[in-house]
Amino acid sequence: MTAPVDFWFSIGSPYTFLAMMRLPEVAATAGVEVRWRPFDVSAIQAEANDGPFAGKPLKAAYMWRDIERRSAKFGLPLRLPIPYPLSDLAAANRVAVLAAQEGWCSTYAVATYRRWFVDREPAGSEPNLSASIEEAGQDPARAMEQTSTRAIAEALNAATEEAKEIGIFGTPSFVADGELFWGHDRLEDAIEWQHNLDQGNPG
Repeated sequence: MTAPVDFWFSIGSPYTFLAMMRLPEVAATAGVEVRWRPFDVSAIQAEANDGPFAGKPLKAAYMWRDIERRSAKFGLPLRLPIPYPLSDLAAANRVAVLAAQEGWCSTYAVATYRRWFVDREPAGSEPNLSASIEEAGQDPARAMEQTSTRAIAEALNAATEEAKEIGIFGTPSFVADGELFWGHDRLEDAIEWQHNLDQGNPG
């Protein structure tokens, strides 16, 4: 019996773009199922005193140039400068939690990042938020009403606690058969690990 790779991500992470846009094709080619697991990486980083690139100009400049190089390598479109940091990560990730519950997370998340990195529409804000929900075939008003409930907030918190218990400290992260792979450049490793297990060749 095959098992899914858990893709742990937080919308708002720039490097997650490089994994988000490639994951569906890489997983489909390998015949590996993926379970999309949104969580709040900022809560884990705050607890660990591990801040993001915002406020660190030298590291931020390197990050954007690195993402530009990697995007060219992978054939991913993007238009610098990208709006960053974002003002409402919570809204984007609450919608992702609802989408994961209802089965439209991958479409919504990919649309969100494409609009953020190509159309320069900040994720979690309008018009990105409603347009990405609509692209996933959902009604924005309904989705936003659902994501304002305590149940969704608690679900996001629970996912974040689960991620922390697993040992996740950053995004994107992948978990295949209990093995943690961190970073967009470990995408293929995680998919290969699970594919080998599915074929009866562990490790």
